Amino acid sequence: MGLGDLSYFGDKTMEKAGPQTVYRHFEGLGKKIALNPRPSQKLFNHSPDGFQWGYGGSGPAQLALAILLEVTGDKELSVKLHQEFKWDKIAGLNDRFILTEREIQEWLKPRTEDID
Repeated sequence: MGLGDLSYFGDKTMEKAGPQTVYRHFEGLGKKIALNPRPSQKLFNHSPDGFQWGYGGSGPAQLALAILLEVTGDKELSVKLHQEFKWDKIAGLNDRFILTEREIQEWLKPRTEDID
């Protein structure tokens, strides 16, 4: 999958209060797939109820970890960077958001250049 092929989106205006569904969209497939919180919860269970965004709490931390885990495939790196990613990207999201793989990779690049 190349840069820009994947995006994550959520819309609080479409759901009731409480944990929110975040979807993945793969360009060209034309369908949305819900992001599963369970793989990230196995690493660090910030929010047993699931995802949130737009502030700095446990639901946004879970979302940050889930996205980084999926994009990088690296458990250790995802755990290490997810709180910073939460504050930089997830906490400031509006009720409706789209976050692209390209944006995530650009955020990751300066933090991973010395790794390998």
